[in-house]
Amino acid sequence: MEEKEFLKNYNMKDYERPSVTTDVVVFKVRSTKSDNYRQNSGNNLSMLLIKRGGHPYKDCWALPGGFFQSGETVEECAKREIFEETKVLPVAIMPVGIFSTPLRDPRGWIISCAYASILASDVNQEAGDDASDAQWFDITFDEDDKGNFIMELVHEDVTLKAVLRETKTEFGRTSFDIKESGGLAFDHASIIATALSVLKYNANDYETIMNFLPEKFTLTQMQNIQETILNISILPANFRRKVADYVVETDEFTQGAGHRPAKLYKRKKG
Repeated sequence: MEEKEFLKNYNMKDYERPSVTTDVVVFKVRSTKSDNYRQNSGNNLSMLLIKRGGHPYKDCWALPGGFFQSGETVEECAKREIFEETKVLPVAIMPVGIFSTPLRDPRGWIISCAYASILASDVNQEAGDDASDAQWFDITFDEDDKGNFIMELVHEDVTLKAVLRETKTEFGRTSFDIKESGGLAFDHASIIATALSVLKYNANDYETIMNFLPEKFTLTQMQNIQETILNISILPANFRRKVADYVVETDEFTQGAGHRPAKLYKRKKG
């Protein structure tokens, strides 16, 4: 049988197929300013959640995401969904993994292609599409003395506290089982935890960090991303020395930031 004849007689409806969605975990570096000018400001990690406007999990907090439309790629779907639901569009998104646990979605056989990103500066979010609200939550993620991982997400008077258990790590990706969802929809607590593990695994790669930055950026923006993901502190002089082979100075400076202009850099080609 020739391939043309085979394809003519092939019927995709003969095989059961899942529906496919994307979910996007977007973090940002939030500055914690000190009232004492002699003390350095710190940085916290925040992440973007939407409140679901419809069933299932109506009024629960969840990751931005949704179903594919005909003719688009996975990445196009992810970027479209997060923009439609939050009006936030990351510079770049990193694959986190495929989440396909049976019954992860009460609507049926639905798998999710998850992505992660981190923003170097503050942005305004706005709920749209089928999201009734969109907010930035401060996030902490720590292991307790029983080997559980406690994820706490806080926005004003809303606190979501999930409990997870690490299952396995391979290819820089740690998987987590959910013991308590903390009010997060679907298996999104596991997706968030996995996204954090992927970002931490890649945070020492300067090329990866620069993917999340605009074309021209400050070294402070670049350093803040690495420090915040890894929860470490690096002397600026040491950081500049380490990234010298990866960046090149421009003749431009930041403008309108309300403080001393900073030199802008860009990725070194080649």
